[in-house]
Amino acid sequence: MPVVALGSRLAGDEKRTRFVVDVDRNVDFGVFALADPYRIVIDLPETAFQFERGEGAKGRGLVSAYRYGLIGPGKSRIVLDASGPVKVDKAFVVDGVDDQPVRVVVDLLSTSREDFMAALALQKPRTAATLKTRSMPGHEAVRPGGGHEGRDIVVVIDPGHGGIDPGAKSRKGTLEKDVVLEFSRRLRAALEKSGRFTVKLTRDDDVFIPLGKRVNFAREAKASLLISVHADSVRVGNVSGATVYTLSERASDSVAAALAEQENRSDVIAGVDLTGESDAVADILIDLVQRETKNYAVFFARTLVGELKRSTGVVKNPHRSAGFRVLKAHDVPSVLLELGYLTNPNDEKHLVDAEWQETIADTVSDAVSEYFGERHARAPF
Repeated sequence: MPVVALGSRLAGDEKRTRFVVDVDRNVDFGVFALADPYRIVIDLPETAFQFERGEGAKGRGLVSAYRYGLIGPGKSRIVLDASGPVKVDKAFVVDGVDDQPVRVVVDLLSTSREDFMAALALQKPRTAATLKTRSMPGHEAVRPGGGHEGRDIVVVIDPGHGGIDPGAKSRKGTLEKDVVLEFSRRLRAALEKSGRFTVKLTRDDDVFIPLGKRVNFAREAKASLLISVHADSVRVGNVSGATVYTLSERASDSVAAALAEQENRSDVIAGVDLTGESDAVADILIDLVQRETKNYAVFFARTLVGELKRSTGVVKNPHRSAGFRVLKAHDVPSVLLELGYLTNPNDEKHLVDAEWQETIADTVSDAVSEYFGERHARAPF
């Protein structure tokens, strides 16, 4: 049963503002900030909003207006549009007493843009984007995409191509689809060895899977992270080394653009289906979830690049961006890992070497563990 939000209200002024939501039970919730424009986002479990029509349209104090809606399976969100830079002073749950409902409370303070942006820059997205809530009794906020303490963290590995789509092919006949499937199985084993993650592969044999189904697979699995694995070829120069890509509609360079165009020809994806959703919910999905998800993906990409540099060669500017369709799950942080390039003979030697694959699988596993942080650790079964 979804949580029921009975009502909401704002109190305060341009220096301090309190936002309160009345709910029918104790809940875990997450709070984080977004800039340009300034917003405070409150993530809740699936919630039925029984607010009066127009509630939230008028703001008060530091909040000019607020919106709310369902953003995915089991997830709802409230977005506070701030009139300027703010910081979350406190975020907590108050138990219901007598005829008073449970209250979710977020206190905001006015701050400077410099302090606001500095706080965002210093915070690590895996933890700081969500504040730990204080409540009576204790509840803990959950990082979007991360999962509660003790709950499985699902990592989806996507071996590129497969079946009738072999992907890249070296002069010696090495096929991308075979290399990335073998590596993905090794990466799954490395991640499962830690006992911290539930790992799923979009394909575990030589079959063709459309890009859209790969994206939907990750979403249906409630993945906290998607890693799409490739070992490609390029026509632009003699590229060598590993690369990590995150989603951008504008490619960071000509190589990224060429690769994205090449990969996206595998099939056609329709994108996120917003049919039947209200404009408000669609706005939240596109404007907020995607921005937040991209931020997490960028953080993981930087973490992964740092680990890869210790274990193998990487290309110049190893974190790049392009419009890869497989990275477009709006609520799953996603990266595309190019292990190397089959058009480069030295890379090919590594790509088909079992020992090299084991080393890189362990390296990627270490980056995943670092990304989620020790507080997400769970005991082996």
